[in-house]
Amino acid sequence: MSRPIDPHRVSPAVADLIGGTPLVRLRRLEAGQGGGELWAKLEWYNPGGSVKDRAALGIVRAALASGHLGRGRRLLDATSGNTGISYAMLGAAFGFGVTLVLPSNASIERKKILATYGAELVLTDSMEGMDRAIATARAMCEREPERWYYADQYSNDENWRAHQHGTAPEILVQSERRLTHFVAGLGTSGTFVGVSRCLADALPRVRRIAFIPDSPYHGLEGLKHMPTASQPAIYDPALAHETLEVSTEVAEEMVLRLARQEGLFAGMSSGAALVATCRVMRRDGPGVYVTVLPDGGLKYLSQPLFALDAEFEARSEDA
Repeated sequence: MSRPIDPHRVSPAVADLIGGTPLVRLRRLEAGQGGGELWAKLEWYNPGGSVKDRAALGIVRAALASGHLGRGRRLLDATSGNTGISYAMLGAAFGFGVTLVLPSNASIERKKILATYGAELVLTDSMEGMDRAIATARAMCEREPERWYYADQYSNDENWRAHQHGTAPEILVQSERRLTHFVAGLGTSGTFVGVSRCLADALPRVRRIAFIPDSPYHGLEGLKHMPTASQPAIYDPALAHETLEVSTEVAEEMVLRLARQEGLFAGMSSGAALVATCRVMRRDGPGVYVTVLPDGGLKYLSQPLFALDAEFEARSEDA
């Protein structure tokens, strides 16, 4: 039997790159939004390309320290893609196997990244969304409990703790504790829960606003329509002063605005974060508004939003 990995003795370089992402002011987007300052935390600066690196590292380190991971066990979890990429990256760096269950409609870019890191993929019916992927992962663990460490990001407290002790303190320092509003989306809910718990203690005057897709059938990967989906065990609705709904279409429009007005290429959930934040800015007026942009846009290039239209192709041929 192999010896357990010591996460303190073995510290892959990639783990040291997680966190410390920039908080930037979006001056062109904030114009006309009520006179407030719009600040965004760019989480695609993490080495795995998303905010999920933070939770994955916390989950992995705790599992290695406890001995639940290693000793021949593979990490198993359900994911829409980003957390899976983080697990796969860390598995390669720390030296443990990773098996991921994800809906079959996950973008081809995510699937290729996961395969490149060496992760094993189990695809589920896309029409049943993340709930089917979660149920499949749980069933696999129940059948062969000795084979797996089931990370269960939706129930694992290390998920939100990574944000309470990492993301939130960074925001407090970077904003010089000036923020008046914090806005974040709900998927596993780890980012919102962890940051909000820190802010509730450190700056209770900050208004904490969550957002979700406006329909069970949406294109905002990583986010959950909480009224109809199974709610994550770590989710605490009492932390939100309010919860807004955002449509896929307006989120996609914001992705293009962000790219063309600020030069930042973000994913659809990031577009949704900015839509929700701007909506609150127009309503509440002057203040310092901070949101989290979960990932960049490169993993979505195969999506219809980024298809080259005939006019563009014709201009390219004439050039």
